[in-house]
Amino acid sequence: MATIDQIALAQQARQRIRAGWRQPTAGIAPGFAQANLIALPYDWAYDFLLYAQRNSQACPLLDVTEPGVFTTALAEGADIRSDLPAYHVWRNGERVAEVSDARDAYAEHPDMVSFLIGCSFTFETALLEEGIDVRHISAGSNVPMYRTQRACRGAGRLQGEMVVSMRPMAPQRIADAVRITARYPSVHGAPVHIGAPDELGISDLSQPDFGDVVTINEGEIPVFWACGVTPQAALMASKVPFAITHAPGHMFITDVPDSHYHV
Repeated sequence: MATIDQIALAQQARQRIRAGWRQPTAGIAPGFAQANLIALPYDWAYDFLLYAQRNSQACPLLDVTEPGVFTTALAEGADIRSDLPAYHVWRNGERVAEVSDARDAYAEHPDMVSFLIGCSFTFETALLEEGIDVRHISAGSNVPMYRTQRACRGAGRLQGEMVVSMRPMAPQRIADAVRITARYPSVHGAPVHIGAPDELGISDLSQPDFGDVVTINEGEIPVFWACGVTPQAALMASKVPFAITHAPGHMFITDVPDSHYHV
C-alpha cells in the first residue's frame, strides 16, 4: 500500500500534465502504474469490452467508466479528459487531431465510456531495479511500437492486429526480463515474441509505427511485448466513427502502486 506522501508524487505528476506538460510518461512517477486510454460512444462500448476480453494480453482492462463519467477509482481527483499529456481524436478510423485537453472532444458524445488499459511502462521500474537497461528511458525518448501481422480475435464490429512495444537487451538478460514481466499480467505480462521481427511482419525496426526509434547495440536482441496501442489499430481497421485515445507513449498516471499488479 502506497503512503499518502508517495501518492502525492503521482498526483503532482498529473497536476503538471493538466497544466500543460506534454512528454512521453515512461519513467515519470516511478513506482506507480500507468494506463492506456480508449474512449468510445456507448453504442460501441460493448463491442470493445468484448474485444478486450478476447485479447486480454494486448488489452488488459484496469477500469471502465460509466457512460459520461470522467473519473476513475485508479486516481482520486483525476479527470480522464485532461490528465494525460496528449490525446488523439479519431473519426472513421483516421486520426484527425492531437490535443492536450480532450474535454471538447468528449462533449461531442455525452455518453462516452472510457477504458483504462494496463501499460508496460508499469513494469519498467522493476526491470531497472534489476539492472536491465530500458533503452527509451536511458535515451530520454518514447518507446518504439510496431503494428504486426498477428491478428487479434474479432468482437462485434471490431477487428485488427496486435501492436507491440520493443525493448532491446543483451541476450543474457532476456530470461530475467521474461521472469520479471511475467509477474505483471495486468500490464501485458511476459513478451509475446523475442528476436526475428520479420516473424511478426515487422520489416524495419528503424521505422516504428508509433513512438521513437531506439539504438540497438551490437549483440542485442529485440524483445517484444503486447502493447496498449492495439485498440488504435482496431479503430483504423474497423473504421470506428468516433473515438478518443491517448497519444502513444503519453499515458494516464494512476495512484496505484505498480506492486499492486505484481503476482
